[in-house]
Amino acid sequence: MSNTSDPASLQLRTNALPDDDGPPFPNPAMPLFPFVSRVATRRGLRMAYLDEGRGDTVVMLHGNPTWGFYYRNLVLSLRESYRCVVPDHIGCGLSDKPGTDRYDYSLKSRIDDLEWLLEERGLTRDLTLVVHDWGGMIGMGFAARHPDRVKRIVAMNTGGFPLPAGKKLPPSLWLGRNTKLGAWLITRRNWFCKFAAKWCATKRPLPADVRAGYLAPYDTPAHRVAVLKFVQTIPLAPSDPGYDIVSGAAASLEKFRGTPTLLLWGMKDFVFDRHFLEEWQRHFPHAEVHTWPDCGHYLLDDAGELAITRVWEFLQRHPLT
Repeated sequence: MSNTSDPASLQLRTNALPDDDGPPFPNPAMPLFPFVSRVATRRGLRMAYLDEGRGDTVVMLHGNPTWGFYYRNLVLSLRESYRCVVPDHIGCGLSDKPGTDRYDYSLKSRIDDLEWLLEERGLTRDLTLVVHDWGGMIGMGFAARHPDRVKRIVAMNTGGFPLPAGKKLPPSLWLGRNTKLGAWLITRRNWFCKFAAKWCATKRPLPADVRAGYLAPYDTPAHRVAVLKFVQTIPLAPSDPGYDIVSGAAASLEKFRGTPTLLLWGMKDFVFDRHFLEEWQRHFPHAEVHTWPDCGHYLLDDAGELAITRVWEFLQRHPLT
């Protein structure tokens, strides 16, 4: 793992191309996020993403209401030996934040975006997926389409299947998903983002600058459309949009029974709790598992270097041939 203490060297190591357009939104989190994002444009919408380092490709997929910032320290630790590709989903982070008249914010579109980005950049083999929160459903939806391309899986506090038996949707998510009041709280009062920044790290509170980094891209109601749509489109029943994709992804998990898999879990996550971990283990009995009883949903912040070390060691133990 590399020494990342010198901010100047971090700036020099970015491999952003000089002719890339800048991302739609400026990086709000320097020096915690010491990268220059690249930009890919699809159907008139600009997707910001990191492409740092060289070596085997590690694709890191964030969830809601985070952005590539969640993986900042993992990228810094891996990029000496691996190529780290970290997209900001449309509506998130430094990417464009269109209204629903320009983008449908569906799970299918998320997977299509990822598929297009990787193919556009020639990344069509020997991929490692690192997934968190909604990143699990997006990543495993992609994996279901292309099981031959995914060679390693790292999942942390996420799902790749319908809601497990015995798990109920938490009341706060039900409110945001199903009511006008919930939608107003998410978009007008920034309730969801602020709640996550305060309560998704349980071992220790997030420092003020880290909280600010998570919140910065979602500074106005117009910039919170994706946050709301992620909540409103949680697929719970067969009639819900995206449920067919999630159930199809679950059916495809058997194709990865021989794929090296690492499960990292904060056990104080009130959404992706032990029910989700046990479901992953049911599908992947071969998986290596590490849990932190005092950590929450933002595991890479809560467990910090311990979780990052587990990822590094896992990748080293399972080299791609």
